[in-house]
Amino acid sequence: MSDTTETGTELPPCPECGSEYAYESGALLACPMCGHEWAPADGASNGTDGDAADGERVVRDAVGNVLSDGDTVTLVKSVKVSGGGGGAIKVGTKVTGIRLIADGVGDHDIDARVPGFGKLQLKSSVVKRVS
Repeated sequence: MSDTTETGTELPPCPECGSEYAYESGALLACPMCGHEWAPADGASNGTDGDAADGERVVRDAVGNVLSDGDTVTLVKSVKVSGGGGGAIKVGTKVTGIRLIADGVGDHDIDARVPGFGKLQLKSSVVKRVS
């Protein structure tokens, strides 16, 4: 298995497990070892591209769409909620009016009000922007 793209550039290792066996799967890169998928431009699991040309931080969702304040997103992965009674937020849950943050806990970069759970911080890697 080759670890280069069609253009001949070397693929980055998986940001989750560090495996060198990443491969292209459509517009995403995928890891056969842990099953993690990420956008090639991300290079990290938190879904950020660092600084944009105008100096603002660019946050991307699980499939590479650029997110902005006020967007509506859906969860692409079930999320376990720890503390405050616990529970889980199911795949497909719609969250409206998100707010992007830079000072989230860990690599959480979205502040949101999730129906049935209240205010939470989410990772951009578990949401998809609704068109």
